[in-house]
Amino acid sequence: MLSIKPSRLAASIVSLFAAAAVFAGEVPPSQLALIKQKLSKIPEMGPVLSARTTGISGLIEVQVGNNIVYTDPNGDFLVDGHITETKSGKDLTQARLDDVNRIDFDNLPFRDAIVWKTGTGKRRIAVFADPNCGYCKRLERDMQQLKDVTVYTFMIAILAEDSKTKLDNIWCVQDRTQAWRNWMLNGVMPARVFGMCSSPGPRNGVLAQRLGIHGTPAIFFEDGTRFGGAASAQMIEERLDRIAAKAGN
Repeated sequence: MLSIKPSRLAASIVSLFAAAAVFAGEVPPSQLALIKQKLSKIPEMGPVLSARTTGISGLIEVQVGNNIVYTDPNGDFLVDGHITETKSGKDLTQARLDDVNRIDFDNLPFRDAIVWKTGTGKRRIAVFADPNCGYCKRLERDMQQLKDVTVYTFMIAILAEDSKTKLDNIWCVQDRTQAWRNWMLNGVMPARVFGMCSSPGPRNGVLAQRLGIHGTPAIFFEDGTRFGGAASAQMIEERLDRIAAKAGN
């Protein structure tokens, strides 16, 4: 993650948070253009998609790709980090990330996913994983502890030259779910497949790009929120419980 920390940043943050709150909303087009121009000078800075006030006077929220960073009204300073409301303990940045990166879970092309479930399977998550991804293998092991969950795994090939070959070989056997689990949990790869078989690898790759997935694993929950990385079973359970409580289930 991009991290820019000018020497005068600490003093600037103190003054920003001490200022009076203002209503959050989109910045004027001229200000957005200025911020884009200033931030474009920073190496590896992605595309600035939008900018808005935060409710904290003088602090502007900037959406850069799938990330959220902060700047001053003129774009002279960049703050890369999370804002936490001390009264409630709420991570305001994470809330915004969940909002701007939310997807329509039910519109995912589940036909292109490997599916397995435990118990009733009433709780659902989707995972984007590369068959060569060590963190994905750890996540797969941890997910075996989950109860009453359906897991949709969208295989993508982004890590190694043979990721596509492994993806195709796993998809094209008769029991692809068992083949996936044999490989991810036990390191047993199915025999190479010969003949005609069309895997969803290319489609899943396009979908991953559209969703802004740049690494694996990437987890999507039924409320459309995401988590990047190998989350623990406990973290996933807690997230699933919060989603169910919010939905009144």
